[in-house]
Amino acid sequence: MTNAEIAAALDELGVLYELDGAVKYRVLAYGTAAKAIRESPVSVAELAAQGRATEIPGVGKTLAEKIDALLATGEIPAAVKLKAKFPPTLIEVTRVPGVGAKTARRLFEELGITSMEELKAAAESEQIREVKGLGPKAEQNVLASLERLGEPGEGPGRLLLSMVRPIAEELAAALREHPAANRVEVAGSARRWAETCKDIDLIATADEPAALAEHLAAHPLIAAAGTPGANGVRAQTHNGISVDLRIVPPAAFGNLLQHFTGSKDHNVQLREEAVGRGLSVSEHGITESESGEVTLCDSEEAVYERLGYAYIEPELREGRGELKAAREGKLPKLIELDDIKGDLHSHTTLSDGRNSLEEMAAAAIDRGYAYFAITDHSASHGFGDHVTEERLWERIEEIKTWNVGKKGFRLLAGSEINIGLDGSLDYPDDLVAALDWVLASVHTSFSISAKEMTERVLMAIENPDVDCIGHLTGRLIGRREPYGIDVEAVAAAAARTGTMIEINGNPNRRDLSDRHARLAVDAGVRIVLNTDAHGVDTLDNMAYAVATARRAWLTKADVANTRGWAAFKKLLKR
Repeated sequence: MTNAEIAAALDELGVLYELDGAVKYRVLAYGTAAKAIRESPVSVAELAAQGRATEIPGVGKTLAEKIDALLATGEIPAAVKLKAKFPPTLIEVTRVPGVGAKTARRLFEELGITSMEELKAAAESEQIREVKGLGPKAEQNVLASLERLGEPGEGPGRLLLSMVRPIAEELAAALREHPAANRVEVAGSARRWAETCKDIDLIATADEPAALAEHLAAHPLIAAAGTPGANGVRAQTHNGISVDLRIVPPAAFGNLLQHFTGSKDHNVQLREEAVGRGLSVSEHGITESESGEVTLCDSEEAVYERLGYAYIEPELREGRGELKAAREGKLPKLIELDDIKGDLHSHTTLSDGRNSLEEMAAAAIDRGYAYFAITDHSASHGFGDHVTEERLWERIEEIKTWNVGKKGFRLLAGSEINIGLDGSLDYPDDLVAALDWVLASVHTSFSISAKEMTERVLMAIENPDVDCIGHLTGRLIGRREPYGIDVEAVAAAAARTGTMIEINGNPNRRDLSDRHARLAVDAGVRIVLNTDAHGVDTLDNMAYAVATARRAWLTKADVANTRGWAAFKKLLKR
């Protein structure tokens, strides 16, 4: 049984418990364990067989026993018992973004909804709005979510980049170490740093192609594989990700890498423009239509040069004007990770973080940052762990003391303050003014109208002590859609007032999106790249913030925190 199958069974059990009204911590325990199992690079079934399932984060003795039962019988007894209480198709309803188990149970009890088809019919006939606590807005969200999911029973089939890219890089590194390998590159969505990926594409050249393919098939991350051959192999990881290794002669490496990096829109436009110049482009080469002469390219640079373009970075290949810019020599010099001088969104154990102030600051120094902001949550952010007024005053003094004698690095006393429904902030004005850095974000009341949400955020932007707006649209990729907000109006106001807007590097958020980030910069907004780190380990999220900025065509100059502390301080409103 694959990791993905085990994780799905535990996810299902968690949903069943939630439908049955179990306490929240019990439900969360199954979700946490399922996530760890799904993302585990090793076979959980093998660990369980060795009595080592409890080595997986979040898996205790009770969960390990359930995994053992699942592997032995194909079922978890507790799940079998709960399935007798609810229609099996009701679980699918809980997976519709914006519905969840509690709402699904309410719809089941009040409207008799047991399936995706019935959910869609109820929404279209305006029955959902009559259920207490829902209303027309919730009904519209259900219809929008169903449309994005496609036909009932079809899932999006894509995983977060953060689940896919590390596995792709590990497999590529393992292939590069094999003596038969010459060149190995990750292609596809992972190479373009897209928000989600469907699978992993690997492109390689090798002295002994079949031996390299066999090496991939035997890798510990691979759960199953087809027959390795001279052209490569198709396989699947323990966490259910499809892997396609293609091996080509060195002379055609560039053609294949360019083609399988994509995107589809970029390649279609590339081919259409080539046809107008009498050329045909495919993964097999560039063919002159008249003479039939084929040009093979050993690098992507050679592919683009043959077609009359400057080299286009993978992150830009989305069919958004990059070909025209490449032909005219107007491609931007994209921002790079090393350009970042500071991180301005982090959490410590004072609110819901996992590391102390000292540990977070030390990790920031290790990264070579010039400044770092501690921005623990304010009182109304909705998660329970928050910082009182008294404790925030104490934190300000703690940071002042910490900074004494420090040279070349500045720790900032900040806060991620929830924006109230009326645009107000949680803390009194004198406390807000005493902070070095104020990040204002929406954490509550997502279901208000777009007009109300826009006005709410605009009020915060007009506040002279608000330095930056955090995760503007509130989305969680694949889990929660953006709330309604007029991004253009917000960008115009932020540009006028000098309020920065962040690109949040949490791979579940990446908010602003690349499209919104480009819109904001075009409006004159100063962008900040942040991690929203809740621990030392998630400071690595800066790579996703930078990737989003690159996909938005942003340069070093477009991003405020590429400046040293003295220059950055001059950009603050206060």
